[in-house]
Amino acid sequence: MSWFTQTLTGSVGKKLLMALTGLFLILFLVVHLAGNLQLLFNDDGQAFNMYAHGMANNLFIKVVSYGNFFFILVHVIDGFILTFKNKAARKVRYKVPTKDSKSSWASRNMALLGVITLVFIIAHLKGFYYEFKFGTIPLTSYDGVEYKDVYQIVQALFLDPIYVGFYVICMIFLGFHLSHGFSSAFQSMGLNHKKYTPFITNLGILYSILIAIGYASIPIVMFLKG
Repeated sequence: MSWFTQTLTGSVGKKLLMALTGLFLILFLVVHLAGNLQLLFNDDGQAFNMYAHGMANNLFIKVVSYGNFFFILVHVIDGFILTFKNKAARKVRYKVPTKDSKSSWASRNMALLGVITLVFIIAHLKGFYYEFKFGTIPLTSYDGVEYKDVYQIVQALFLDPIYVGFYVICMIFLGFHLSHGFSSAFQSMGLNHKKYTPFITNLGILYSILIAIGYASIPIVMFLKG
């Protein structure tokens, strides 16, 4: 095997791969949130429909979108492999589990949080992406140009209290996942220093809170507006 293959298949390489794909997804969440917040504009969905149309017909965005799916897949697979390897390495089991007092609940349950996030992504893709690509979506027009009225699909889902509850709960778990994943990604890349690590950790916590609130606020506001 080449040095590149050996690096990626080793423990350090897999952690680095997790960090790089994780940082890409962290950036993606910010951009995606900026687009989704247009759902809250008081314009009957015009801004969001035009945004969705532009995203679907822009070649660069399409390439980034497919890359995003690939990075999610790599991140999930790599996460499962690292989790199984860590469990296999713990050959000695204690009758009474010990917990590192310095570790957070999120850091001890990243695998569980990752699975919950994956379930949400699958449900999200089924409810939005699949419907947009293959479903029958009504059309609307602005200035004589026809657009798929994606806003209607989103609005219908966000008027369902069960789906809204599911969405909000998943965003809370996503926030916990990000709160540890953010700082962990930088540490895996070797950016671990007593001077900068506390700042990165606090920045990660702030980021995770803002992302969770930002995404969760959309279905809540749309549900309350009815």
